[in-house]
Amino acid sequence: MNMKFCQRVLVVLFSAGTMLIQSPVKAQGLQWAADGYHYYRAVNGEIAELDIRDAAKKNVLVDRAALTPAGKSAIAVRRFFFSDDRQKVLINTNTRRVWRQDTRGDYWVYDIKTKALTQLGKGKPEASLMFAKISPDGTKAAYVSGHNIYVEDLASGAIKPLTTDGTARMINGTFDWAYEEEFDCRDGFRWSPDSRNVAYWQIDATKIRNYLMLNTTDSAYSFTVPVEYPVSGTDPSSCKIKVVNVNDSKTINVNVPGDAIQHYIPRMEWAGNGNELVLQQLNRAQNESKIYICNISSNASRIIYQEADKAWIDAKNDPIGWDWIEKGKKFIWLSEKDGWRHAYSIDRFGQTKLLTKGNYDVVDINLIDETNGFIYFMASPENATQRYLYRVKLSGGPLQRVSPANQPGTHRYDIAPNGLVAIHSFNNSYTAPATETISLPAHQPLNGQPTTIKVDPSAVKNRPEFFTVKTEDGVSMDGWMMKPANFDPSKKYPIVFYVYGEPASQTAADTYGAGYNREYAGNMMNDGYIYVSMDNRGSPVPKGREWRKSIYRNIGILNVRDQAMAAKELFKRNAFIDTSRVAVWGWSGGGSSTLNLMFQYPEIYKTGIAVAAVGNQLTYDNIYQERYMGVPIDEESRSYFIKGSPVTYAKNLRGNLLYVHGTGDDNVHYNNAEQLINQLVKYNKMFQLMSYPNRSHGIYEGEGTSQHLQATYTKFLREHCPPGAR
Repeated sequence: MNMKFCQRVLVVLFSAGTMLIQSPVKAQGLQWAADGYHYYRAVNGEIAELDIRDAAKKNVLVDRAALTPAGKSAIAVRRFFFSDDRQKVLINTNTRRVWRQDTRGDYWVYDIKTKALTQLGKGKPEASLMFAKISPDGTKAAYVSGHNIYVEDLASGAIKPLTTDGTARMINGTFDWAYEEEFDCRDGFRWSPDSRNVAYWQIDATKIRNYLMLNTTDSAYSFTVPVEYPVSGTDPSSCKIKVVNVNDSKTINVNVPGDAIQHYIPRMEWAGNGNELVLQQLNRAQNESKIYICNISSNASRIIYQEADKAWIDAKNDPIGWDWIEKGKKFIWLSEKDGWRHAYSIDRFGQTKLLTKGNYDVVDINLIDETNGFIYFMASPENATQRYLYRVKLSGGPLQRVSPANQPGTHRYDIAPNGLVAIHSFNNSYTAPATETISLPAHQPLNGQPTTIKVDPSAVKNRPEFFTVKTEDGVSMDGWMMKPANFDPSKKYPIVFYVYGEPASQTAADTYGAGYNREYAGNMMNDGYIYVSMDNRGSPVPKGREWRKSIYRNIGILNVRDQAMAAKELFKRNAFIDTSRVAVWGWSGGGSSTLNLMFQYPEIYKTGIAVAAVGNQLTYDNIYQERYMGVPIDEESRSYFIKGSPVTYAKNLRGNLLYVHGTGDDNVHYNNAEQLINQLVKYNKMFQLMSYPNRSHGIYEGEGTSQHLQATYTKFLREHCPPGAR
């Protein structure tokens, strides 16, 4: 649920990748060259090749003059990537936001040999192109504009439509709101390796109802802003995979078994050749996953791997690429089928082999290093608040830790394709994020360069204390606690809990900034607050399948009870907590948890601040809510949604509540606020409401918005949960 949108920016600090040619949305920042020692970056508005072994070496491939069209200013490089032969550079500029990311814009191609700079899509509306990609043979480019796919000859500039039926609701080559939000799907077409065909998703959202956001401030008369939005219990968009020949535009519907509406296809790629596709299909309940290989010549499809789960199965982590090994004979796949998230090799006939054996989770794969015979991945077998680099042999063998033992905390690695060097980033609660270049597997600074990782003395002094608390239900939860400045254990202090609580986000990670409340205007510690966050069952931490999936059909119940019982244990063990001054707050899924804590456990939580919360789970989108709560097809299955929704318990409010929501929230719609308000009014419950006109889920648009929200939050907290020792 990118109800997780706001939290993700803080919690998921890093993501690793090693592909050079990838989706334009992802092709930002560093891109590795094939040799693994050189890499490319946009530096001061130019595209340069650098050498990881020698920071002084810099070869400018595309300078400002080359990026300056005749009679115009130099184009700003937002993203870039190379053709396979490295002779052309595709440059994305003048971008526009589409829901979450700026995936629309203009594209230019720079030819390194001829030094010509050419704009793609001439005649198309400004900033209307999406996901442009140069064909593997370097002769053409394909892109989406207006929900149709076009191919352009790079030599002549001739443009030809590959699809013509695209509309606002018949979507070719990209996705509807729900696929983008919940499966991270944006780039919806793929060139075949032989450059003859383009495979693409077609999403038919014609039967999806609009949620009508109401804009009442930008004109004298109000107007609606429609968002195609399938709520829980309604059918998803139909999803088909098609393949179009770029020469004659002949199109086939790929034969994927199963109803196109009652199944999702979140991942699809060419299967290492120009005649086969590989894709993952999930049933609507998302508890059955099948991997198909589809032959486009015979239009026959066969299942090569499938699994089922009593709860849910996730889509493949990365929406771009497929991890083939042994020249396309096998691929690497992550599965929780044995109780832990492990890496397996799977061949084209479904034979599987477990690669990462043991009681630990593979958080993410960093590199499959076939040359040296290893798979590198992030894991944390002993401490779920931290992240380290490990490796195992592709042939099997013991787990090997690569990250240094003297650097406890959160690590990130961008490993070169050769598996010999990497850019390493590290931080923890008292160490600011720092970066170094290292050799692998020795993990030594390159060329004897001194490490840039330094401890922040002030952060050491003011860092949070990490703890584990065991509830009366036998659940052990990790958390951190920031104590007030000049703390006196003989006195009592107010406590503020920060919660998220749903499967989309972890809050108690050992990262720099843990213990800092960005919504508080001032310093909570100096003002005399205890600040705490804990991760309940269901949170996406590496504690095994049972931990993560115990929340199935229990969002709003199990996670809320875990938080409440953990709070009670903290009160028992820490006499300095003033239980008459207990506050809780959260955003998005955390806002929902805040409401449920205030309503279901009013004897514990006296003050709450809920931002952009789902008040009624039946109003949230089907992909997210049905994944974790089941498909509400009858009275019993709907009861889980009702039982976990804050509106069900609003009548129990006893404490002080501040509810905050943006009326232009396309993610968690404002009707959640109004349904909650109706229940609170019905039962004569007093509360404070702060609505932000036309603000989205992040509530940041408009001059002064962030400062106003911060001031509102702080004033309410200080008035109703007064700071300081007593």
